[in-house]
Amino acid sequence: MDTFYKNINQQMAALTEDCPSLISALSNAAALLYHALPNINWAGFYLAKGSNLLLGPFGGNPACTQIPFGKGVCGTAAQTRNTLVVPDVHLFEGHIACDGASESEIVIPLIHNNQIVGVLDIDSPIKNRFSDSDKIGLEETAQLLSALTLWDSFSVC
Repeated sequence: MDTFYKNINQQMAALTEDCPSLISALSNAAALLYHALPNINWAGFYLAKGSNLLLGPFGGNPACTQIPFGKGVCGTAAQTRNTLVVPDVHLFEGHIACDGASESEIVIPLIHNNQIVGVLDIDSPIKNRFSDSDKIGLEETAQLLSALTLWDSFSVC
C-alpha cells in the first residue's frame, strides 16, 4: 500500500478507536475521505437493510436515499460482495445518477461477520479517476471499518 493510503488508514484507525457510535465513526470516515482524496465529489456510505442500501453518512451533494441490491454500482457491489471500479459511469448499465457531475466511481463492500452491512462509495467528476492503488488502499479502509465491533449492535432505522 502506498504512503498516502497508509496515512489515511492510520488516521481512520485513530478516528474510529474507542468511538461510542457507528454513525459517528462512519461520519468521521466519510469526512476524512471526502477532504483527503483529490478529485472526488462524493464519499460516503450506504448501509444494508434487508435487500436495500439506505443512505448513511457522506460528504458531497445530496444523494439517493435507497438503492436495491443488484441495482446501480452500489447495489451490484453489495450483491456480488466485490469491489467495483467504474472508469466511466455512463457505460455502466443501470448506473443510478444521483449527481450528474459524477464520471467515475469506486464502491467497496463492507462485510462484518460474513454479512454485507453496507458499501463505501466514492465518486469523481473525472473519468478514470480510480487506480489500482486507490482500490488497494480503499479496500484496506473498508476492512478496517468492517472490523468495528460497533456493527454488532447497530440497526439501520
